[in-house]
Amino acid sequence: MEIGNRRVALKLPVHFQFPILLFPKKNTHKMKTKYLSLGLITAFIVLSSCIVIKKQAEKPTLFLIGDSTVKNGKGKGDGSLWGWGSFIGELFDTNKINVENNALGGTSSRTFQTNGLWEPVLAKIKKGDFVMMQFGHNDGSALDDTARARGTIKGIGTESKEIFNPIKKKQETVYTYGWYLRKFINDVKAKGATPIVCSPIPRNPVKDGKVVLANDSYAKWAEEVAKAENVDFIPLNQLVKDNYGAANADLVKTYFTEKDHTHTNEAGAKLNASLVVAGLKTLKDSKLNKYLK
Repeated sequence: MEIGNRRVALKLPVHFQFPILLFPKKNTHKMKTKYLSLGLITAFIVLSSCIVIKKQAEKPTLFLIGDSTVKNGKGKGDGSLWGWGSFIGELFDTNKINVENNALGGTSSRTFQTNGLWEPVLAKIKKGDFVMMQFGHNDGSALDDTARARGTIKGIGTESKEIFNPIKKKQETVYTYGWYLRKFINDVKAKGATPIVCSPIPRNPVKDGKVVLANDSYAKWAEEVAKAENVDFIPLNQLVKDNYGAANADLVKTYFTEKDHTHTNEAGAKLNASLVVAGLKTLKDSKLNKYLK
């Protein structure tokens, strides 16, 4: 091989044959320095990336599960509708904790499990993580209608009912609202993580220009399950109602859209997220508090 005015002979064993870059003698030192610098830079980038990935893995995660009042649609504010889970991450120090919103609109405590949404979330949960759940808005639906078949048996007991699910076209055993919540709680505990139950937010209480607050059975049942299972409970339903009750109807109306009486707009979702944190702060023994801003 000829390079410049020099003839170079290369004889290497077969197992050592690989591309070799050769340069004229006068450029050898400069090129070695260049490639050494590039090698060091590459090594630094790779090492830094590994450190970042490791730190991400080491951080605990707050997983959110629930219905559209936690995440509406894809969580991008389509139709001006927002869930509080889209904003709660702003209230945590995300340098110390990850916040992952896995809620899905239209689900109940039953269908979040039976439709295969819970398994992939559960698979990601590790020791030291947190799971905050809020269900109830869709649990009052029919058990076996042809539209969604998402309802649960009212209450928190151990009752069950065999039904034919017309959507899945197969038999299914349906349990109570409390049974499904306990299933979430026990699954989370088994992973060494911390479950936190929120009662469902209230719907728009404005009627005929007045704020009319009503009791919510699912809010009561959520609290009863949390207390029976000795897990943290945030009385979100009551916290929001207290806020609405202290306001006037015109202000409360600004938290919703004209589309329905259930889903909040951005202002309403941010208010609810702040009240979730307010409720969390009252849980003096909650380890999640140390990750708040």
